Amino acid sequence: MAMTISALARAGGVGVETVRFYQRRGLLPTPDRPEGGGVAGGVRRYDEGDVRRLKFIRSA
Repeated sequence: MAMTISALARAGGVGVETVRFYQRRGLLPTPDRPEGGGVAGGVRRYDEGDVRRLKFIRSA
């Protein structure tokens, strides 16, 4: 299931800025932005693996 950064943050129990902080620190990967204006609309998408990693980082 692909989700936006806000859905990822909500699933991980953190704020969007926390997700971005973890990305800047290299703890969480930043997915590529899809090309074009199709269904994805250029919005980065995260998956369940990212949720698990975020929860792990939060608990560490």
